Amino acid sequence: MKQEFDVLVQHLLAGNIFLQEAIELLEKRMIQGALERSGGKQTAASKLLGIHRNTLQRKMVQYELGNSRPRRKPAGRAGRGPKRKSPAA
Repeated sequence: MKQEFDVLVQHLLAGNIFLQEAIELLEKRMIQGALERSGGKQTAASKLLGIHRNTLQRKMVQYELGNSRPRRKPAGRAGRGPKRKSPAA
């Protein structure tokens, strides 16, 4: 396996692939493979990859994989000012 990886590294260097692009290619392909092996179950795929499920979801959005979409934080108290104390009587 190590020898095959070394050949891949040499191939990437010969093809003038920058490190960042190589990392993105590897991440994207590993995520795709993990999702295929897990039947699309993100929790199982994240365990195969050794990353947190939220990290997997973020990377799925980044690489436009699956049907994942960016999560919105709950509105909560958005638009409302700070809570005011009622005046003492």
